[in-house]
Amino acid sequence: MGAVSEFEYRYNMTIKAFPSHAEPGFESAAQQEQVWGRQWGCDNDVGRLRMVLMHRPGEEMSIIDPAKRLEHLGSYGDEEGQTWYWRGDEVYPLEELQAQHDGLADALRAEGVEVVYLKRCAPGKHKSVYTRDSCIGVKGGAIVTRLGPIVRRGEEAPVTETLGSIGMPILRTVHGTGLMEGGSFIWLNSKTAVIGRSSRVNEEGTRQVEQVLNEQGVDLLRVDLTGYRLHIDGAMVMIDVDTAIVNPTILPFWFLEKLEDLGIRTIEVHPDDPSGTVNCIAVRPGRVIMEAGLSPRTSDTLDKLGIEIVNVDYAKMFQGGGGIHCSTSPLIRDSVD
Repeated sequence: MGAVSEFEYRYNMTIKAFPSHAEPGFESAAQQEQVWGRQWGCDNDVGRLRMVLMHRPGEEMSIIDPAKRLEHLGSYGDEEGQTWYWRGDEVYPLEELQAQHDGLADALRAEGVEVVYLKRCAPGKHKSVYTRDSCIGVKGGAIVTRLGPIVRRGEEAPVTETLGSIGMPILRTVHGTGLMEGGSFIWLNSKTAVIGRSSRVNEEGTRQVEQVLNEQGVDLLRVDLTGYRLHIDGAMVMIDVDTAIVNPTILPFWFLEKLEDLGIRTIEVHPDDPSGTVNCIAVRPGRVIMEAGLSPRTSDTLDKLGIEIVNVDYAKMFQGGGGIHCSTSPLIRDSVD
């Protein structure tokens, strides 16, 4: 072999003088601040909420046709084309929906939360308002999901564009045949999360999310939802570091036992209150935003246990198929460890 040239020698010495460094890790505060400008993501569901992704209903809602009533389903929709559906008994004017959505956004801002809106909405994708489903905040960034039904497929691109525009790292985009919707993901604590598998969330989507979490030292539990239940947030939401509001009739017993093992107190929805009671969001430990007047009995229980409630009118928005929890996707939360 020939001698190393002077150029090669200097090149090698330069590389040696400026080596690569695996540590500190991507998710560390130092690396997040230096490379990405701030600490991104979430490792819990109850720490002080700093930034949330929302979408104010707009032109895409015009796809909803009040003349297309599906009496056999008790709702409205395009059953043949699979382009839209409205779950409620009445289709409300856009201005009324916007007013309620604005009220939620204002309540969040009053709690010190920065509200980020989608830069655009995919044409006709009227479910885009339920931003919870299209991305999941994890340590150091976000996972962009892959929504299940045709009526929602396509919401992912505007979410990706928006996250990129604010500088939030995207750690994974669910791909292939994976299905994942963020409403079926819950942080139980910084080391444990749960996914509810359903018609909207399959094992391949679960596996892809689990891969990201496992690399961060997080264990993932799987709960198989019953029947046509879509998301686990219809059965449980964390409202304090050690407290969850639950509908125990639609959660398996082993999981309720697991919550107890993890030191999580469960507050059961009062049987006379609707199941949508669970659909709320914590803005800090022990303080939640809930739909006004929806669940008086459960609210009384929460009040007696010291849980603070901020009431927001959201009944008309809820008729579209999702509530307050569905309409908010946390991008940054304080750690509670």
